[in-house]
Amino acid sequence: MYEGKRIVEQVERMMAPSLNQGQRELLRAVLVHCLDDEAIEADAKAKATNGAMLEAFLSAKRLEGCSERTIGYYTSVLTAFLGGVDKGLRGVTTEDVRGYLIAYGNRSGVCKVTVDNVRRVISSLFSWLEAEDYILKSPVRRIKKIRSPKSIKPVISDEEMVAMRDGCEVIRDLAIVDLLASTGMRVGELVRLDRDDIDFEGRQCVVRGKGDKERRVYFDARTKVHLSEYLDGRNDSNPALFVSLDARANRLEISGVELRLREMGQKLGLGRIHPHKFRRTMATRAIDKGMPIEQVQVLLGHSKIDTTLCYAMVEQENVRQSHRRYMG
Repeated sequence: MYEGKRIVEQVERMMAPSLNQGQRELLRAVLVHCLDDEAIEADAKAKATNGAMLEAFLSAKRLEGCSERTIGYYTSVLTAFLGGVDKGLRGVTTEDVRGYLIAYGNRSGVCKVTVDNVRRVISSLFSWLEAEDYILKSPVRRIKKIRSPKSIKPVISDEEMVAMRDGCEVIRDLAIVDLLASTGMRVGELVRLDRDDIDFEGRQCVVRGKGDKERRVYFDARTKVHLSEYLDGRNDSNPALFVSLDARANRLEISGVELRLREMGQKLGLGRIHPHKFRRTMATRAIDKGMPIEQVQVLLGHSKIDTTLCYAMVEQENVRQSHRRYMG
């Protein structure tokens, strides 16, 4: 409170020549009130526990529009981190964070990409604590991005796509495969779709992506036919676009789509098939066929074009042909 008193006296001294007695008294009262409130808030933040700060951070993330799945991931990572360092957040040092990440990376089966994801979550927490004046400076500032070898992730070949379509035993699964392949939407966006979201005439639909941001995606004629056939065969009243196959007809969940595709890939001998592979395949083919990268970015709903470039890998044969064409 001594610092607050000094500020009040300094402001009074500087403003005295311009104010009468009544104005000086009013100014003093306002300053004391504001500084008291600030001192109370600072005191509350100084006494906040790890749990209280973590909960405040997660609440802020919810307000920003993060999905509950993301919130769950943040909670899991940060709870493990707090248990690992075993000290108050205000006392965490750069060496504490670095040591935790090294130990985490030494676990069996943990790749560098996973370790960097953990680093990003921890950094997000401390950056928020710094911005909200819980701490003076984030201890993660000096810890650089953990780089990992860049590998060309495989996409679904034309032959594999045909095999999957032929291998679908129910029309619902065929409609899912077609919709994922033609739109490149996220699986989380797929399961949130309702019947009314589909514009069959325009062959398009509006999806709600990360942070509840809406964007328009487009599907091909084959998808339109199979979606229509699937919906025409439904006799339930659930507004969801995709539902379970049992009598309850519950909205299909992300885990349900992932399991179905994984089982399909194993049954057909196609290896690991997952929803994200369709997204990467769509991006790769779009760019390979000449679609401007900026338009692919819009279709995928990426805020940064670098993310789109990471998703898409141009066919190497086309690179070879282009080199011969332009470079001789």
